[in-house]
Amino acid sequence: MKFTKMQGLGNDYVYVNCFEETVEHPGETAVQVSDRHFGIGADGLILINPSEKADFEMEMYNADGSRGEMCGNGIRCVAKYVYDYGLTDKTHISIETLGGIKYVDLIVEDGKVKLVKVDMGSPVLETGKIPVAGFGERVVDEPIQVGGLEYRMTGVSMGNPHAVVFVDDVKELEIEKVGPLFEHHECFPKRVNTEFAHVLDRKNVEMRVWERGSGETLACGTGACAVAVACVLNGLTDEEVTVKLLGGDLQIEWDREKDTVYMTGPAEVVFDGVWPQKS
Repeated sequence: MKFTKMQGLGNDYVYVNCFEETVEHPGETAVQVSDRHFGIGADGLILINPSEKADFEMEMYNADGSRGEMCGNGIRCVAKYVYDYGLTDKTHISIETLGGIKYVDLIVEDGKVKLVKVDMGSPVLETGKIPVAGFGERVVDEPIQVGGLEYRMTGVSMGNPHAVVFVDDVKELEIEKVGPLFEHHECFPKRVNTEFAHVLDRKNVEMRVWERGSGETLACGTGACAVAVACVLNGLTDEEVTVKLLGGDLQIEWDREKDTVYMTGPAEVVFDGVWPQKS
C-alpha cells in the first residue's frame, strides 16, 4: 500500500490515494499505521476516494480504528494532496465527508499548495444534533460534572461533536487525566472532542485538544472552529480570531451573516512510503 504521511500543524495522518490503492480493512489498518512505535506513526488514517457527490471523498479513521466524521487539518491535507499529486488542477474543489460536503480554496505558490481555506459550513448548536444529552436546546456556558469537579462547557458540532471548556491556564492543564473523562462522559452518546481554551484578547485564543479516539493532538481544525464559535457565543472575542494550538496557528472566521465558518491554515507533506498491509 503506497501512502503519504502529511501534517497540518502537527496533526498528522497517513493518506492513501484510493484512486490507485485498495484498503480492505481500513479500521484495522488505521490502528496499525498509527502506532508510533511499531507503525508509521499518526493520529489516524485518511483515504482519498472518488465521489459521486463532490470532486473527492475524504474517508477518515482515528488512531483507535473508529470512523471519524470530519477533520479540519485532514481536509486541508487532502486538498494539498489532490493538487500537488496531480489529481486535479482546480484551485476551488469540493470534498465529501461524513460531516457533509466541504468547499475548499487552494492558495498556490510555485506550483504547490501553500495554504488552504476551507468553508466549514454552519456550526450545529442543537444538542440533539451535536449530540449532547441531558441539556436543553443549546449548551452555552452550561455546568457539567467531570471527575468530581464542575466545568462549564459550550457544545458545538462542526461535522463532529465538540465540548469547549474555557480555563485560566491551558499550559498547566493535566489534559491526559481530564480529557478521557470528557470523551467517555455519559452525556456524549458518540463521545466528544474536548477543547480547553484560554482567551488572550478579542482576536487571539490559545487551546489544547483531546480528540476522541486519538488523545491529545497538536492541532484540531474542527476544534479550532468550535472554539471560535464558542468564543462568540459567550461574548469573549470578535468573529475573526487567531486560534493558537500546540502545532501552530489557524485563522478562523465565523461569518454570522452567512452562518458559515472559514478556516485557513497550512498543510505539509512529510514523506511518501510503502506499507506492507498485514492480515
